[in-house]
Amino acid sequence: MATIDRGRLKELQAREAQRFVAEHPRSAELYRRAQGSLLGGVPMNWMKKWAGAFPVFVKHAKGAHFTCEDGREYVDLCLGDTGAMTGHSPEIVAEAVARRLRDGITLMLPTEDAIFVGEDLRRRFGLPYWQFTLTATDANRFSIRIAREITRRAKILVYHYCYHGSVDETIATLENGAVLPRRGNIGPPVNPAETTRVVEFNDLNALEDALKHHDVACLLAEPAMTNVGIILPDEGYWKAARELARRYGTLFISDETHTICAGPGGCTAEWKLDPDMLVFGKAIGSGIPGGTYGCTEEVAQRISARMHLEDCDVGGIGGTLAGNALSLAAMRATLQYILTPENFAKMIPLAVRFNEGVGAEIKKHDLPWNVQRLGCRAEYTFCQTAPRNGGESAAATDFELERFLHLYALNRGVLLTPFHNMALMCPQTTEQDIDLHTRIFAEAASELTNQ
Repeated sequence: MATIDRGRLKELQAREAQRFVAEHPRSAELYRRAQGSLLGGVPMNWMKKWAGAFPVFVKHAKGAHFTCEDGREYVDLCLGDTGAMTGHSPEIVAEAVARRLRDGITLMLPTEDAIFVGEDLRRRFGLPYWQFTLTATDANRFSIRIAREITRRAKILVYHYCYHGSVDETIATLENGAVLPRRGNIGPPVNPAETTRVVEFNDLNALEDALKHHDVACLLAEPAMTNVGIILPDEGYWKAARELARRYGTLFISDETHTICAGPGGCTAEWKLDPDMLVFGKAIGSGIPGGTYGCTEEVAQRISARMHLEDCDVGGIGGTLAGNALSLAAMRATLQYILTPENFAKMIPLAVRFNEGVGAEIKKHDLPWNVQRLGCRAEYTFCQTAPRNGGESAAATDFELERFLHLYALNRGVLLTPFHNMALMCPQTTEQDIDLHTRIFAEAASELTNQ
């Protein structure tokens, strides 16, 4: 297998960094200006993680492309890390949102759109009852609270290196069998060992050992892990895991925020997962903030029996902007016209094309890397065999190499997700867009291996 010369990697990185700065004077100017009013010069701290010396400032985005303030156009394979999986500003959603803007944005009252969305979600995922939030993080938080309330249990169970937004209980890690705050966890309110059990994905024995304590309210999980590379479940894993959860009285919450890429009903429909609750956010509103969570008839009855009208506004669930008219209008148009079987039939083959192109170059250059796919999402990781769990995938992380490949692609007109090597397809992505990335990836691999 080819090995990466670290000295050469540093030289290539320095060259690419110089090119980036030279080609983005306007973004550099805006970044300098932002230092005076934005903490770290960015709207959110994680925006500093982009591969260049500063983030590219965006002027215009449409479909699968965007243009920066320096007038350079990019193929967007990040797509807001799923938030823009529908493509940037789809016309039909923009029109629906514009109409709603003129007719009232937030009212603390329902609109007919809410019923349409609830009925559509019921059809897609099979769960009968739904509620709405502004983010998938909130949907996860509220689902956890409901699970704790009806099970009368305090702890939750997540997978090592999971990601479920900024939910406090989930920003935990497993080290030598102990649950600890994950590195980078800012100001955890309590040691997550008090609230959380953590196990490795695809390990049924570890899962059962954690559930045997009879103190776990819910298993919160992505059907396939997506924020530490794409980690697919072993054959039969979810059937067995679902049976274990039922045996020990633990609710299963399926977080489909990223795994909606598998199809119109996510992995839940594709793999017939039968969760007790389900969370879906980001892409549901084509970029307009919104999230949702659904539940079974049994969960609905159990939580309804514990809620009283006089106190229903103080239970830690909801918010005055949750379920607002604007979000629901965006959700309705998105579900009705964008996240359709017809569009997935376009997007998934493009991810296959990405996988085949990158896989061929990995093989050609004899690199100890692999590439995985889930629906219209694809990702490569720096290990020869696809990881089976978060620990294995995290061990293969190479931050220096990742930043180089991201910057190399960005300098040539392709944007990848900054947190990992993920590429996502939207309805407007083309074969030419995918082939451009493959050519760039091939050039980078050639330079890294001196071939």
